Amino acid sequence: MSIKDIFKRKPDKFLTLLVQQTELTIQGLEYLKIYFKKRNRDKAKQINATEKEADEVRRVLIEELMRTFITPFDREDIFALSREIDDILDYVNTTVEEMEILDVNPNSYMLRMASLLHDAAVEINLAVLRLQDHHLTVANEHAQRAKSLENRVETVYREAIGDLFAKAKDLKHVVEMMKIRELYRHLSNAADRGDGAANVLSDVIMKMS
Repeated sequence: MSIKDIFKRKPDKFLTLLVQQTELTIQGLEYLKIYFKKRNRDKAKQINATEKEADEVRRVLIEELMRTFITPFDREDIFALSREIDDILDYVNTTVEEMEILDVNPNSYMLRMASLLHDAAVEINLAVLRLQDHHLTVANEHAQRAKSLENRVETVYREAIGDLFAKAKDLKHVVEMMKIRELYRHLSNAADRGDGAANVLSDVIMKMS
C-alpha cells in the first residue's frame, strides 16, 4: 500500500448509498426503455425487482441516518434527495404494473419520455458522484442538465396528451384514452421527482460552496 493510498479519503457511506440508488434508478429506466420497445412480462418483473432493491438501499440509508451524528451535508437534504430518487423508480414501477393490469401497449411518446428520464437519471448520478469528489461546479452542471431533461419530459407529456385527445372517436376510444392518460401522468410524476432531486442537489451544492 502506497502513502497516497493511506491518506486517500474514504468514500462517505451516505454518498455511496445515494450513488447506489441512482445506479438502480438508471438500471430500472434502461429496463423501462426495453419494455416500451416491446412489452414483455419478464422485463416488468425485472423493473419490479430493481425497485425493491432500491427500496432496500433507501432503508439502509435511513437507518444509518438515525444512528449517525456526523453527515456529509444536512440530514434533511440527504433524506429528501434519497426520497426524490426513490420516487422516480416507484413511478417507473407503477407505470409498468398498471400497463400490465390495464393491458395497454406502449407507444412512441412513452419511449421518448423514458429515454429522457433515463438521461436525466444519468445526470443525477453524475452529480452525486461529483459531490463525492468535491467537484461542486461540475456537480451543479450535471444537476442543471438533469433539470433541463426533466423539462423536456414535460414538453413531450403535453404533446402526448394533445395528440391523445385529438384522436377521440367513440366510447371505446375514450376508455383507452383514460388508461393511457393515467400512464402518461405516472411518467410526468417521475419527471417531477427527478426535478425535485436536481433541486435538492443544487441546494446542497450552494450550502457546501
